Amino acid sequence: MALTFPNRSRSYDEAHQRVRFLGHDGLFEVPFFVEAAAFPSATSHTTEEDCLAAFDAERGTIIEVARQVYSYGHKNTYVLTPADFKRGG
Repeated sequence: MALTFPNRSRSYDEAHQRVRFLGHDGLFEVPFFVEAAAFPSATSHTTEEDCLAAFDAERGTIIEVARQVYSYGHKNTYVLTPADFKRGG
């Protein structure tokens, strides 16, 4: 089954400065995180509000990159970094 993202919810993980969102592969939840540094507007003082707004603005690209990274092999958790976006996943 293909990886889908039916739930638009996301949350900010302040301890690790990243945004969490979920994908689904059939009945399985697949947790993803995007590091704050991966957002084009990232600064050393990025806030929760900034990160969530950046995630919302870049959702389409983030989903594409998440699907590409997921296709490389299945893991328990995926952390998307700036390098994933530079190479297109």
